[in-house]
Amino acid sequence: MKNLKRSAPFALPIKILQFGQGNFMRGFFDWQVDLLNERSGLDAGVVVVRPRGGSAVPLLDVQDGLFTVLVRGLNEQGEPVKEYRTVECVQRELDPNTMYGDYLALAANPDLRFVVSNTTEAGIAVNDSDRLDDAPPSAFPAKLTQFLFKRFEAFDGLSGKAMDKGLVLLPCELIDQNGPALKKAVLHFARLWDLPAAFDAWIEQACTFCSTLVDRIVTGYPAADAERIAEDLGYSDQFLVAAEYYYLFVIQGPAWVGEALKLAGAGLNVKLVDDITPYKKRKVGILNGGHTTLVPVALLAGLEAVGPAVDDEGVGRFLRAAILDEIIPALGMDRKQLEAYADDVILRFRNPAIHHRLASIALNSWSKFAARVMPQLLRYIDINAGRMPRRLVLALAATMLLYRGGVIELSDDKANLDWFAQAWGKVGAGEWSLAQLASGWLANRALWGRDLNEVPGLTYALTVALEQLNRQGVRELLA
Repeated sequence: MKNLKRSAPFALPIKILQFGQGNFMRGFFDWQVDLLNERSGLDAGVVVVRPRGGSAVPLLDVQDGLFTVLVRGLNEQGEPVKEYRTVECVQRELDPNTMYGDYLALAANPDLRFVVSNTTEAGIAVNDSDRLDDAPPSAFPAKLTQFLFKRFEAFDGLSGKAMDKGLVLLPCELIDQNGPALKKAVLHFARLWDLPAAFDAWIEQACTFCSTLVDRIVTGYPAADAERIAEDLGYSDQFLVAAEYYYLFVIQGPAWVGEALKLAGAGLNVKLVDDITPYKKRKVGILNGGHTTLVPVALLAGLEAVGPAVDDEGVGRFLRAAILDEIIPALGMDRKQLEAYADDVILRFRNPAIHHRLASIALNSWSKFAARVMPQLLRYIDINAGRMPRRLVLALAATMLLYRGGVIELSDDKANLDWFAQAWGKVGAGEWSLAQLASGWLANRALWGRDLNEVPGLTYALTVALEQLNRQGVRELLA
């Protein structure tokens, strides 16, 4: 079978420098750039840079930068969707370990307008060891600072002539306020390397660091279906990625950024906003919080994956009620918009093309519960005069039972695992009651930020939920 190759030379101007070559960026960002090129005339070529370099995985260049995105899942009406798209916007991929000169040379490209990155949550980090003349330095922000300084010099920034050559930076790392965080990291290296004050001013005045929120499940190369997919396409593509139908890209920035991206009329789910906070709060509360609420209950009910859990009569009903009756009221935002988003989330959870194992989501459950569920649990109590959100409390109790062991292989902070090993041991030996177990865990200030036994009624409610789960089991309790 033939390989994927271009039939004509690459002709688009390079407007985007992309740090990150992984599945997500190909199935999310590059896919959208390709649609913008087609629908609104963005005419943007992309050069991809590996943030760390040195990988044994071949460069995208072996396919002339081309790759296929398979979108499959359920649309807004719950109908199955299957769409292929050959993404053509990537010109080449650079490995900084062996092609650093080519990388820095792009700084002088007058067409360049955007820098996008997805280097994992740990990618936006600084150190005091990277140097200006390293080729390359180790940290992504150090590589970026080198690049920006090269651009500043290329367009005579010291004379003030580079003000129209600033770049728009769109970090997609999953951290709060990723735009300001990246800017702070760049300025750290500028000061570490004693770069001119005029460069700092250029970063502040000519460059725009936008915070973003990205939302799409990209599952990567569908190895199990590779032969059938190749037959569909008529060619072999080692970089093909599969993605769900749903996607959302939120950018916090000035209106002209949307104009520069030519978003108007493109029909993409890209939102340019003044404040990204409500979107993040919604995603963390409903999507991530829904996952974290579902997982322990579904696992105790004998289920293994998200889709079957949502379709299960008892567990699915529990999840929907938890989101609609307890999470959404606690978010304090427009209910109709939250319900519409919740409908999308349930559809995504039911996606038959994605086998999302509950045990995988259960990794590090306690940090997830503290960030994703507990804020809504406590807010619900506050706004309802002390009434308990029964389902969220049940999810808390179910997670504690999960940490008794024997259901899945647990993976968490050692202190959490050690605490439960000792605590459940005491319960089994008759030294502790379930009330003492509940009280002891709610007193964990390192996790919760406070002693939650101080919340009136919570210790009692958690104790009751533990007793009911222990006595009746989750199936009888859900019924």
